[in-house]
Order: sequence, then C-alpha cells, then structure tokens
Amino acid sequence: MTALAHETLEATMSKVTTPPSDLDDVLWQAWKAMELPEGYRAEIVEGFIEVSPTGRYSHGRVANRLRDALVVLLARSEFAAHQDMNVLHHRKVWIPDVFIALRDAEEHVTEDGLGIDASAVQLIVEVVSPGSDSITRDRTRKRRAYARAGIAVYVLVDDYDAGGTVTVLSSPDPKKGVYDDEVRTPYGSAAVIPSGPAKGFAIGEDVTGPLRTA
Repeated sequence: MTALAHETLEATMSKVTTPPSDLDDVLWQAWKAMELPEGYRAEIVEGFIEVSPTGRYSHGRVANRLRDALVVLLARSEFAAHQDMNVLHHRKVWIPDVFIALRDAEEHVTEDGLGIDASAVQLIVEVVSPGSDSITRDRTRKRRAYARAGIAVYVLVDDYDAGGTVTVLSSPDPKKGVYDDEVRTPYGSAAVIPSGPAKGFAIGEDVTGPLRTA
C-alpha cells in the first residue's frame, strides 16, 4: 500500500454534509489520473490515496462465496450484490469486496460514470487482508468512512481476529463517524444481518471456513 497524501485525523472527522476540501480536490484529480499496472487498485480513504494489490486466492474465495449466496437471496428483489465497482462519496472512493445496492441504479451513477454513489448502497462487506496497514484500513479507517457515508450495514470478515470473526456493524451515526451497534461472531457460528435487503441472512462456516486454532 502506498499513501500519497494525508490530512490530520481532526480534519477527517467532518460532517457528511461538509463540501470537499482543497485536499479532496487534489486527491480526486490525482486518483483520476493514475494508471496502475494490472492487479492493483486505488482508493481514497480518509485523506489517503491507497494503492493495493487485488486479493489473494483465499480472500477472493470468501468474497465470491458471499456474493454467490447474496445473488440467490436477492434474485427477486430490487437489490443486487456487486463487486469490482467504485463506490463514491464526496470525492472519496472505495472498492468494496462485496456490496449490496439497487439493481437498477442508473440514477445513482455519478455524472462522470466513474462509479455508483454511496447513497444507493445498503451494505458493504470487506474481507480483511493480512498486514497491519490493511487490517487498520478495514477495521478502523473504512469503518469511520462508511459510517460517515451512512452505509447502513458494514460487515468485516476477519481471519486475523481471534481465530476468525465476522463483525456486523449497523446503526451508523454519520456526524460522529461511528456505528452504534456491533456484533462479533466467531467463525463456525452464524453472523446474522440485522436489517436492510439482506435482513436475516446468515454468514456461516460455508462462507468463512472454520474457526482457526493455534
């Protein structure tokens, strides 16, 4: 991961309605101008442009299992499970491992066509990658960013938390950048989505694999 710019934590704790800052504009223009080699992606998270490789096999396997299950669940609804798409919010850019948004979301596509606005997104799942930077990004920085954007449900599938846990975060407070509700479930048990289009959906061992033991 390469951090190309940053701002102080205090500056990032702005309200959802705050217009983009000068730094946001600089990062946005730099992000749009980037030409990355195949196998890399770039996101803008809390004042950083972060360049990271696409996930390893085990990471992709979990994400694909989850998306496949959500495709079946949502087949007859107005929502769909998506991957490999930019989600944008006030010139912040994220590429979630899996997310649920409206099936027909053309009215939520940004004017430049670069991605879908976060307002159409109901749930985001991140499969935590190894390495301290990646772990901090998913557990802490994206947690704040998604809460500020009002993403209703944020799910972390985390191999590196006590042998494996699924953390389900809901009830975002955009002004504070926090989720008021948190449920951590160890691998091997079912983590249940509490609300939204996937309400009642259980993420279990068929997606995560078994609890890791030392």
